[in-house]
Amino acid sequence: MSGEKIYYRVENIVASVILEDRIDLEKVANAYHSVEYDPEQFPGLVFRLQNPKAAVLVFNTGKMVVTGLKREEEAEIVVNKVIEKIRKAGVPIKSKPQIQIQNIVSSGSIGGEIDLELASITLDDSLYEPEQFPGLIYRMKDPNVVFLLFSSGKIVCTGAKKETDVARAVKKLAKELRELGLVT
Repeated sequence: MSGEKIYYRVENIVASVILEDRIDLEKVANAYHSVEYDPEQFPGLVFRLQNPKAAVLVFNTGKMVVTGLKREEEAEIVVNKVIEKIRKAGVPIKSKPQIQIQNIVSSGSIGGEIDLELASITLDDSLYEPEQFPGLIYRMKDPNVVFLLFSSGKIVCTGAKKETDVARAVKKLAKELRELGLVT
């Protein structure tokens, strides 16, 4: 390989949250003018937090979606901050939040250039249509993730549910590409 090292960085983690309490969004919106709430445009309320940085969509059903996280453990911190703000707005929350990581998106490099033409023939579950998109789409089975591979060696990994799966997938991909002679 060209001496570049293999690396990845988590860009975004999306988590879903279920509370078994209904939330009066109007009451929360009236308590915090920094939230975004326009029920004519979107049925949820948006909290934007700075530390840790995240956006939280809150629905009156008690469901939430958290985006923008960089580490899995931030999900619980962000959710607890939002629940505390909802309580301070006078909306009772009695249930414990059920938090589940839905998707981890990472970007990185495989440490050398990739022969995408040869990779499209060699790798099972891959799709490469350069006239449509400059990257190769590769569906890895274990762990269950999808990679976008670019000839420059840059990669995007999506679909992981745990950060450890991202690390395992990138390592496995690099090994596979090297063994098949697809990286220069």
